[in-house]
Amino acid sequence: MRARAWGHIIFNGALALLFAFMFLRAGELPSSMWEPMGAGTFPRLVLALLVIFNFMIIVKELPHLKRTSALASGAVRNWLRQHRLAFGVLLLFGLLTAAVPVVGFRWASFPFLVACQYLLGARSGKALLIAALIALVMSFGLDSLFRHVLTISLPRGLWG
Repeated sequence: MRARAWGHIIFNGALALLFAFMFLRAGELPSSMWEPMGAGTFPRLVLALLVIFNFMIIVKELPHLKRTSALASGAVRNWLRQHRLAFGVLLLFGLLTAAVPVVGFRWASFPFLVACQYLLGARSGKALLIAALIALVMSFGLDSLFRHVLTISLPRGLWG
């Protein structure tokens, strides 16, 4: 129980710092005259909510530290193994974040979504086909929705 509480506190603290950094960087996104709220508004809103969510988890876990004894041997290793999917998705999200400025939202989010679905269990040919279709709709569909309906331009990358 104590290992779990420490793991959640450290993990959510690190995520909160990462999201706060990204919040600051999102303010640097260039805006056009066609976007009344600016290109960084939506990402900043999502990132602010994520930081608040992380702090809520930390506050929720703090009382568990007082009620439990010291960590057992191997507890950290077991916690890391139990949360390997979360770390895998976080790694994929980091790759997505690095790829968006280079290749744009559509082409960065498509492999991210396929890889996430593979990581979470889509292994058969049929499941991978469905995963690819979902990724196609989500990456290109969301880009189209934001661009044409909400008039918010998502990043197009260096060659877009």
